[in-house]
Amino acid sequence: MGNRGVSTLLLLFCFFFFSINLVPSALAIWLTVPTSGTKCVSEEIQHNVVVLADYVVIPSDHSQNPTIAVKVTSPYGNNLHHMENTTHGNIAFTTQEAGNYLACFWVDSHSQGGGEVNVNLDWRIGIAAKDWDSVARKEKIEGVELELRKLEGAVEAIHENLLYLKGREAEMRVVSEKTNARVAWFSIMSLGICITVSGLQLWYLKRFFQKKKLI
Repeated sequence: MGNRGVSTLLLLFCFFFFSINLVPSALAIWLTVPTSGTKCVSEEIQHNVVVLADYVVIPSDHSQNPTIAVKVTSPYGNNLHHMENTTHGNIAFTTQEAGNYLACFWVDSHSQGGGEVNVNLDWRIGIAAKDWDSVARKEKIEGVELELRKLEGAVEAIHENLLYLKGREAEMRVVSEKTNARVAWFSIMSLGICITVSGLQLWYLKRFFQKKKLI
């Protein structure tokens, strides 16, 4: 392979890693869950995106390992995952609607009194949630071909994300235009009411002074 081929591959790999950074696809979080109350994390995800997550309670110095309850809900309040009395688990679903997805953690009632609980959450969406090892085995690809397939997936994810942002921008523009129109009509109505009330006051005062024969 010549220098030109090597340069092309380097550019492809650089673009691949740059593309991955453009797509918010993976998130590792260390959560401190209080003994009383709920700790929640949320992320805005578009429609038809695969979401995978692993959570595990980090053991502490206490003699009794605490257990937690976990609940994941969709933007419309649908229950996607609910577990109680657990120390670890997996979350897997495909989004049915776009919006903020909420994952909440709290300490089980029988485990309270032992202090705060540390939870490690590994949250992956989109291209980061795809099992590339299975893809490589199934399609019998490796090396550069596999990296190119990952690059293709990253480009598709970026394209879909841009279309989603474009749609959101169009929705926000429509809402802004409607709000401006309503404000304009409200201003016109307010001005009309003020002029009408002022005219009625002048008419009343004129009638009053005429009756008193002051004018």
